[in-house]
Amino acid sequence: MRAMILAAGRGERMRPLTDRCPKPLLRAGGHALIEWHLMALARAGFREVVVNHAHLGAMIEQALGDGARWGLRIRYSPEAAALETAGGIARALPLLGEGPFLVVAGDVFTDFDPARARTIAAQMSAARLSAWCVLVDNPPHHPAGDFVVRDGLLREDGAPRLTFSGIGVYHARLFAGLATDERAPLAPLLRRAAAAGSAGAEHFGGHWTDVGTPERLAELDAQLSAR
Repeated sequence: MRAMILAAGRGERMRPLTDRCPKPLLRAGGHALIEWHLMALARAGFREVVVNHAHLGAMIEQALGDGARWGLRIRYSPEAAALETAGGIARALPLLGEGPFLVVAGDVFTDFDPARARTIAAQMSAARLSAWCVLVDNPPHHPAGDFVVRDGLLREDGAPRLTFSGIGVYHARLFAGLATDERAPLAPLLRRAAAAGSAGAEHFGGHWTDVGTPERLAELDAQLSAR
């Protein structure tokens, strides 16, 4: 099973920090944000990882190299201009192999165990699901949430509403019809899959931080440094 880390965002809310440093390379607790993901993936037994990039992408490739220091093989999916989440994944599909693959947003920090993705992939294949989303409690900056988990499926209606974590397992068919150079957000595809009953979901109650502002980055750095 392969994994993808989304690293193409501009990080506008992180400026001026991201003017000269891509957001996934910002540091907390002694490591770049993307390094925390790479270390977790390696511990979970992943060996092949795809990283997409756009803004200051050459810096990401220079910093991570081929991934050998983590026991990984990293391949890159460059974008001339960021294609948004679904567009970036669609462009990278030739690198992601057959069957379900794990995708993690490069600008979150979490202790979610990536090894769980293998069980999820098996459940998806058995139920012919095209997506599986990991949802978390709503953070203060996003109190309305995004989706509902009901009977193991992703739904838009009902309660309690939870926030999409940026962690998901997807099948290539979710992105059918998207061109490899087309800007496309992920949310409409997830809503369509939810309406069709073809998206699973689960609630994760562990540590999760959307590192979206300099203040949240500083808070995370203090938490990790105090360990």
